[in-house]
This record gives sequence, C-alpha cells and structure tokens, in this order.
Amino acid sequence: MPRKEKETLSFKKKLFFGGVTFLFLVLVIASFFGERGLLEIYRVQQRKKLLVQEVDRLTSERDQLLREIYELESNPLAVDQKAREKLWLMDPGERVIIK
Repeated sequence: MPRKEKETLSFKKKLFFGGVTFLFLVLVIASFFGERGLLEIYRVQQRKKLLVQEVDRLTSERDQLLREIYELESNPLAVDQKAREKLWLMDPGERVIIK
C-alpha cells in the first residue's frame, strides 16, 4: 500500500514540474516573440532611428529653403538669377547661348 502513495506523489511532482516548465517556456517565448517582446522592441527602436534621421534631414531641408526664401525676398539679383537658372527666363533683346 505505501508503494502506491509513493508512485502517486511522484506522478504529481512530475505533473507539477511539467506544468511549471511549460509555463516558463510560454513566458520565454512570449517575451521574445510576443506583441511587446524583445524582437518587437528592437524593430520599433530601428524604426525610431530611421524616423529621427528623416526628421533631421527634413529640418535641414526646411532651414535651407527658409534661407533661400529670405535671400529671394531681400536680394532682387537673386530673384533674377533664379529666374534665369530654373525657368529659363531672359530679358527682352537678350541672346541665350546654349552649350
């Protein structure tokens, strides 16, 4: 009779440790591959770096355009130069030589 109790306890211990091991594995897998897992955190950090770089690029482009606007507003020769370069505009009677 004591032999059956020992086997039963052994089975219960195995079941308990199996359950604990299963839960541990589920937690480990969820921490790596879950919605808020380590892989997702890494992807979000990489996306953040790319977005910060894009914001920096757009900020510098905006600053350059603001400088250009200021130059065009304050310097009439700059307007003439831009019109000739970008729009191919010329004064009446002027000859354009294209290479």
